[in-house]
Amino acid sequence: MESTKFKCPYCGKEFTRERTLQVHMCEPKRRHLQKNEKWVQNGFIVFQRFYEIHQKNHKTKTYDEFCKSAFYNAFVKFGRFMMHINPIYPEKYIDYVILSKIKLDHWAREDLYEAYLVDTLKVEPVESAIQRSITTMMDWADEQNAQWSDYFRLVNTTRAVQHIQNGKMSPWLVLGCVAGQKMLQSFSDEQLDMVERFIKPDYWKMKFKQYPADHLFVQETVKGAKIE
Repeated sequence: MESTKFKCPYCGKEFTRERTLQVHMCEPKRRHLQKNEKWVQNGFIVFQRFYEIHQKNHKTKTYDEFCKSAFYNAFVKFGRFMMHINPIYPEKYIDYVILSKIKLDHWAREDLYEAYLVDTLKVEPVESAIQRSITTMMDWADEQNAQWSDYFRLVNTTRAVQHIQNGKMSPWLVLGCVAGQKMLQSFSDEQLDMVERFIKPDYWKMKFKQYPADHLFVQETVKGAKIE
C-alpha cells in the first residue's frame, strides 16, 4: 500500500510526513508569506508600474506573477531601499527610476535618488515645498520639546544638513527667509559643501526674482508663523 504524500502547494515537493511539510520553507512559500511586508509591497507596486509603463495594453500584474518573476528579488531590494530613503513624491520617483534606462539591479543607489531629488526640488510647487518643510520643523520640535518656529535658531547644524540633503527642508524656505540664511551662516565650510548641490544659492536667487509671488508667499508664511 502506497503511503500518503504531503505536497507543498507552492513548489510541488512531496513529503511522507505532514509535520515535515509544515516546517518546510521553499522560496515560493517564503515569497507568499512575505506578501504583506512593507518592502515587498513597495517592490510589488514598482513591478506593476514597470509593466504599466512598458506594456501599456497589458492587464495589471498579480502578486502571483510577481512571486514567479525572475526579477522578484531585484524589485524587493528596491522596495527596501525606498523604505530607507523615504523619497519625496514616491510615485514620481518610481516613474523617474523606471524611465531612467538604468538597469534594475542598479536602482537602489543613493546617487540616483540624489539626482532625482536635486531636479525635483527645483520644480516642485512652492506650497508643497513649504508644507513639507514645516512638517519637518514640527517633527523636530516635538522631539526637542521646542517651538517649531525656533527651528532655524536652535536646530543642531548636523541635523539641519541631513534635513537639507534628504529634501525635508526645501531651498524655498532655507534660502527664502532671513532665519534660514542665518542658519546657513552657522554651517562649517564642510557642511556648506555637503548641502551646496541641494540648495544652489545662485540658482535660487534667480528663481526668487523670476517668481516674486511665490517668494512673497514664503515670506508671508514666515512672518505669520513668527519664524526666527
